[in-house]
Amino acid sequence: MIAEFSIVPIGQGEELSGPVAEVLDIVDRSGLPYRLTAMGTIVEGEWDDVLALIKECHRTMRRHAGRVLTRIAIDDRDKARDRIRGKVEAVEKALGRELSK
Repeated sequence: MIAEFSIVPIGQGEELSGPVAEVLDIVDRSGLPYRLTAMGTIVEGEWDDVLALIKECHRTMRRHAGRVLTRIAIDDRDKARDRIRGKVEAVEKALGRELSK
């Protein structure tokens, strides 16, 4: 499965790169394939591994704020692998050209 998630500490001002970097360090150390975007993080793996990672990230962000908003979108497809890259490649193939990365 792949999941896109974002975690936002509420009431912590506009500059969030420090707490976000702490969470992304957890993601990076997890060993799961991931891609950081400007609006969230996409991670791929088995259900329990992905959700455990997101839970750990959420709890880490809670140390920075009394209120945290976590948004999760899940694409769970039987026998699908390498979907972080594969989904983009499928669209580029249909379009007949590479898109901006």
